[in-house]
Amino acid sequence: MFGKKEEVGKVGKVDTLVGQGAEIKGTISSKGTLRIDGNIDGGVANAEAVIVGEDGKVKGDINAQTVVVGGEITGNITASASIEMLPHSQVKGDISAPQLYIAEGAIFEGNCLMSKTQEKVIEPEFKSFKPKDTK
Repeated sequence: MFGKKEEVGKVGKVDTLVGQGAEIKGTISSKGTLRIDGNIDGGVANAEAVIVGEDGKVKGDINAQTVVVGGEITGNITASASIEMLPHSQVKGDISAPQLYIAEGAIFEGNCLMSKTQEKVIEPEFKSFKPKDTK
């Protein structure tokens, strides 16, 4: 749950870019991957993946499958797959996701709900075993 995973942060190609210096007021909806290096005042709805770059700032709620935070978010984050907070990132708000990764140096102020994944969970098979004779 809390920790590091090799594939974290790999969200594929960026479909929509809010560039550095851009300012958007209102809620953005994206079917693909959205990268934010500018400022958004309004939030993000229904994105596949959201990447907030080091210079990116979002004031509003984010709802996506995967969220990677390198900048600042003031608002609630709901992710159906995972949330990753990179070093020096800041989140002020509540977060909800089945997987959460917080790097050293990240700042999180809020509540966290670790929900179950929507995909089928694979239950481990426990096989019975017989102890070896130690004679």
